[in-house]
Amino acid sequence: MEVGDWRGAMREAEESARLAEETGGLPWIAAATILKARLAGMQGNLEQSEAYAAQAEALALSIGASFLLAMLQIARGVSAIGAGRHWEAFEHLRRLFTPADPAFNFGLQFFGLADFVEAAVSSGNADEASRVLDEIERASAPTPVPWVGTMLQYGKAFLAAPEDAEPFFLQGLGLQGPGPAAKKWPFLRARFLLAYGGWLRRQRRSANARAPLREARDMFDALGASPWSDRAREELRASGETSRRRTEQVWDTLTPQELHIAQLAAEGLSNKEIGARLYLSHRTVGYHLHRIFSKAGITSRSGLRPVLASISRPAD
Repeated sequence: MEVGDWRGAMREAEESARLAEETGGLPWIAAATILKARLAGMQGNLEQSEAYAAQAEALALSIGASFLLAMLQIARGVSAIGAGRHWEAFEHLRRLFTPADPAFNFGLQFFGLADFVEAAVSSGNADEASRVLDEIERASAPTPVPWVGTMLQYGKAFLAAPEDAEPFFLQGLGLQGPGPAAKKWPFLRARFLLAYGGWLRRQRRSANARAPLREARDMFDALGASPWSDRAREELRASGETSRRRTEQVWDTLTPQELHIAQLAAEGLSNKEIGARLYLSHRTVGYHLHRIFSKAGITSRSGLRPVLASISRPAD
């Protein structure tokens, strides 16, 4: 998920959940379901995201696992940010940083830091964000790992006075200084670019804002992060540039399970072999292939390769 293969992440999460159900591994069912909730939320499927979240929450509470509850708050928080509900996101994410809360988890605070700061600043809780950012910076001193260092730059850019923010954007994007850069994490990098482009536009530097906003839009489109794609397009329009609309591709119409089956079929596996791999009957595999052929406008397996060949993973 973090390196940008969201289709693969959803496919593996679904397969992990099926395997965990076979073996009775409740923590792993919950973890896979939380990942599905986060992916669905980042893609703007809020109703599906919350359905997954509710299912995972019931499992996490039944086994009393704080790390699962923390993962769940991150998933709910980023989904709420995408929907523009920053106060709701703040309420979800602050639980990671509240010692008395069942979702408090020091280790996972690092993974929710950027989301928490964005939600806090955007909901009028900048002081709380500043306090948490300072604590994380002290805990990760003297040299934070690149992932944490990049999140720290993101948070500092949000918290800085407008005239002081640009160095944090440039360092986080790897455009200035020796510090960490978000190049390896497409979603975080695209959010950096979106925030930077928005900052440039508000500084009346609209011409300079367009390049980072275009890059952000294209990265969000490649990921399927529709709420953020829409936001990037809004910023581009505000900068004076009309942005092209995202064109739906064939694979966008396939469910993660259908995409997985299509990939296995294109590799030459029979329905029976695919069924054994995915814990499905060969009849169920045949049903899914029929739906895949219909959606892709093809009539046989030989047509799958050209369709799948057009899928490109987003650059990191």
